[in-house]
Amino acid sequence: MKRGTIITVLAVALFGALLLFNTLSAQKVTCDVCVEFQGRRNCASASHENEKDAKRAAQNTACGPLTSGMDQSIACDNVVPISAQCKTK
Repeated sequence: MKRGTIITVLAVALFGALLLFNTLSAQKVTCDVCVEFQGRRNCASASHENEKDAKRAAQNTACGPLTSGMDQSIACDNVVPISAQCKTK
């Protein structure tokens, strides 16, 4: 391989590792949330840098398969979860 190709491959790999590290290090709290909406139930987990945002993201993910349309999605996001458990990393 040419020297320039090796340097380019190493630079891309280093940049990818930096992006991965920054993304994963920001995820400090993981929450598992279960939601019941219109007689259907679904659970999901999500990670974020704080508990409030992790719960919100997990509930939004859990609501996805249970809803169709923006009105239902908003209504499901406002439902009190059946269960919510969070862990700090």
